[in-house]
Amino acid sequence: MTVAAFPEVTADADDLSLWPASTNRLPHGGLAVGGVSLAEVAERFDTPVYVLDEGEVRERCRTYRAAFPEAEVLYAAKAFLSRAMVRWVQEEGLGLDVCSAGELELAVTAGFPPERIVLHGNAKSPRDLGSALRLGVGRIVIDGPSEIARIAAAVGPLGRQKVMVRVVPGVAAGGHEKIRTGTDGQKFGLSLTDGSAQHAVARVLGRPELELTGLHCHIGSQITTAKAYLVVLRRMVGLMARIRDCHGVTLPELDMGGGHGIAYRPGEPALDLTALARKLRTALAESCGAAALPVPRLTVEPGRAVVGPAGVALYRVLAVKHTGGTVFVAVDGGMSDNPRPALYGARYAPRLVGRHSTAGYRTATVVGRHCEAGDVLASDARLPADVRPGDLLAVPVAGAYQLSMASGYNMVGRPPVIAVHQGTARVLVRRETLDDLRGRDIGG
Repeated sequence: MTVAAFPEVTADADDLSLWPASTNRLPHGGLAVGGVSLAEVAERFDTPVYVLDEGEVRERCRTYRAAFPEAEVLYAAKAFLSRAMVRWVQEEGLGLDVCSAGELELAVTAGFPPERIVLHGNAKSPRDLGSALRLGVGRIVIDGPSEIARIAAAVGPLGRQKVMVRVVPGVAAGGHEKIRTGTDGQKFGLSLTDGSAQHAVARVLGRPELELTGLHCHIGSQITTAKAYLVVLRRMVGLMARIRDCHGVTLPELDMGGGHGIAYRPGEPALDLTALARKLRTALAESCGAAALPVPRLTVEPGRAVVGPAGVALYRVLAVKHTGGTVFVAVDGGMSDNPRPALYGARYAPRLVGRHSTAGYRTATVVGRHCEAGDVLASDARLPADVRPGDLLAVPVAGAYQLSMASGYNMVGRPPVIAVHQGTARVLVRRETLDDLRGRDIGG
């Protein structure tokens, strides 16, 4: 291989700033996370495989509790959910927000208190609502006008369900247009601009089966500054003041959603959680003081920021190909276990582990094994020039929205999740096998 033909990269090739705090260097190019060698994980459990650092998850939960001591912190289950994750979140004092009967029932059967769960969703199915009411979730977030009558009818005249109204505040924020949810013209919530949110609030207040506890909003994902949150907070407090003036009702809760941005590659920005918490508290106190409102209890919903940096994906290199000036490094996973690059251009920083290379670095494109040209995991990966089949690549910041969004494309089977903690590795979610795939096919 001729290294000179490719840009040499040295500045951040050995940067571990994105990795879990427990990450340690081992001899011969190895890395350990949670006291467990990544190469040993790959040998023991095969690849592709997801490694989740329990200590990192727990520490990030504690960081949120410390930053928001008076607020309610709900872990956004859609980022990644398993029975172990449910237990860790519960033990660290967080609540849960869920988006389906599946997430809800897994959490409750794993022992999570249903009264500390909030149900979201722009199109809740009868099963979603039925499970929520049967299990006794704490709150249901109303996302559209039709849900008001549906939920009230399901509750019945003798019942009462706590609900919130999801407001679209008219603020654009987030790292990609497909994950910006705070503006009009997308599927979530009720518009503040056209009066839909105000009308929904009036209807909810007129239903004795429903108890309106507050307002909810979520403006996008991968937000790295506090500015948009502060604009939205002031608009939401303004709406709470108008509700007080029009209906004589003072709402006790304000849910500001999540979307807290993290870095996926060295040098990328991340949201300063401590600064966000301080600025939100100040702005909330000032806005409520100006409106003569009591300060509502604040809720935040981190998902990615809790579990994303705690995960590492491991892949085995299957082939290296030079085509038209590009070096393609093909691995044994791809878009079936991580669709984020194909969906909205997510970027990662893969790293060679388990072997020390003395070769220079070059830019390569790491691709998956699937029959799609868009099956690209990292378009400008910085890898040793002598990367070869059999090598092990590790991708940090892999804990969120990868396995939870995995598919059955090409019947490859979804990877397992292995928890590492204090030198021990254990299976949380087993690998999906060919028997699993065949078992669902009952036609003939």
